[in-house]
Amino acid sequence: MERSLGLKQITRQGFYFSKPCLKILASLLVIVGMSGCSLSNNNSLQTDSQSNNQSTNQTVNGDRQGKKVILTTFTVLADMAQNVAGDKAIVESITKVGAEVHGYQPTPSDLQRGQNADLILDNGLNLERWAERFYNSFPKVTRITLSEGITPINIAEDSYQGKPNPHAWMSPQNALIYVENIRKALSQIDPANAKTYEANAKVYSQQIRDLDSKLKQAISAIPADRRYLTSCEGAFSYLARDYGLQEVYIWPVNAEQQATPRQVQKVIDTVREKQIPTVFCESTVSDEAQMQVVKETGAEFGGVFYVDSLSPPDGKTPTYLKLLEHNVDTLVKGLSP
Repeated sequence: MERSLGLKQITRQGFYFSKPCLKILASLLVIVGMSGCSLSNNNSLQTDSQSNNQSTNQTVNGDRQGKKVILTTFTVLADMAQNVAGDKAIVESITKVGAEVHGYQPTPSDLQRGQNADLILDNGLNLERWAERFYNSFPKVTRITLSEGITPINIAEDSYQGKPNPHAWMSPQNALIYVENIRKALSQIDPANAKTYEANAKVYSQQIRDLDSKLKQAISAIPADRRYLTSCEGAFSYLARDYGLQEVYIWPVNAEQQATPRQVQKVIDTVREKQIPTVFCESTVSDEAQMQVVKETGAEFGGVFYVDSLSPPDGKTPTYLKLLEHNVDTLVKGLSP
């Protein structure tokens, strides 16, 4: 059973405020935004307010038009949920585009949206390390873990050894389980639109299957001795399993501030030994360590993968399907002779 914090609410700094204080703080944030003040931190309150302004107004002001409000912990899940929900529900991501989800710190506006949500969807598998504390503020809001029913791949090394790799959505086969879990959750809280959710889920699942077949065919064209997916984070274990790739990475989970010399040297040694031609990194982390690998081995840097976040709407990966397609296209280009 989840422990409630009662009237206390959590801010991103870890301090606690009563509900009246939280309302005052939210008002002050609005005033700050109107005055043009700027905060430069990546998870700043101003940035959060700007990126979620329209959706926050919908939920806080109650302008729902009779629709349920669904929160997801990051943008990839929001896109999946939106495909199932269609126009029958309001779907919002707690973390903004480009955010690093593992160590995210919820903001006061996140707390406001959580209080007004009908459902929260998360990934689980220890991805959202901040989630339990966040959820304690909303003990009555239903939450569903979308990785339920997936057979996890355990991390094989470092301090995370034996723990599940959280990036299960990177496998299209697993994504089908996510979609079905979303359909069930939406139908449960909004049975009046259950038939629409079922129809949308059916169409979206077929799109995922079609893309899965296309991606498998593309990767099969890579010579077997070059099928090494070398990244900064070990986020591709499920994709590597499905598509017959060997995975090499610097760190297992995006939790450390920087790579250790041992982690970098291990990848350098592997790239040299296996004569891996190309290495990659992810959009939400620094590629500094991977560039050291490039310098020491002579391998090419093949580009950026998207994993924990979609791109902006006008970017390369505005949807989950585009994310998968971009990553495989980038990999194939980098590894093809």
